[in-house]
Amino acid sequence: MPPRRAESRRVDETKLREARREARVDAIVFVLVALALLAALAFASYVADWELLGVGWWVWLLIALPELVLAGELVLSSRIDDHRRSHRTLQVLLGFVVVGSASALTLLVAALVTEKASELTGAQLLTSGGVLWLTNAIVFGLWFWTVDDGGPVERAMKDRETPDFLFPQDDDPERARPGWYPRLEDYTYVALTNAIAFSPTDTMPLTRWAKVLMGAESAISVIAVLLVAARAVNVLGA
Repeated sequence: MPPRRAESRRVDETKLREARREARVDAIVFVLVALALLAALAFASYVADWELLGVGWWVWLLIALPELVLAGELVLSSRIDDHRRSHRTLQVLLGFVVVGSASALTLLVAALVTEKASELTGAQLLTSGGVLWLTNAIVFGLWFWTVDDGGPVERAMKDRETPDFLFPQDDDPERARPGWYPRLEDYTYVALTNAIAFSPTDTMPLTRWAKVLMGAESAISVIAVLLVAARAVNVLGA
């Protein structure tokens, strides 16, 4: 085998191992953080006897179930070779996670506009809205990470030929550090800034699917911040 081809193959194998380690370790840590946030919210709701339209603390554990399944799938996907099937499965599971979080946010907003809204405390609104906002930023960061150019394994097997997100390093490679490629932390940063600004900041969506995801995250963030947080401030200031 020619030296250059052998070197290229070693680089590809190294990047592939790093991509699988990223899915096996980094991604699972992020999911576990989201699970811990929901579990803490359920515990706080149980201790404080918080309810939403008669629904008790257990609803937050129900919302956490898709994320628990997602963590299991991340473990399995890092151990099998059919990364395209795993990629599709992760997309479906992430969709269920977002639907669950959006349903919980809908329940929270519905409680705000009913006659029982006066029973909601500022602490309950801030805690519930803050957890939902933060977990959604984590989940959408994972979704951006899995969708961009076919997912982490696909990106490790080839150059970023058809990216869904344009990072500053893509636009100006000379300013990128040697060996740079977008990792989960980069996509989480994109999701976090998108949730704060309600729009892209330094990383631009290039495909319709990326724009749909960023738009959906912005819509959820607007509801969580502008409606829930604003109401919580009014309750605390009353």
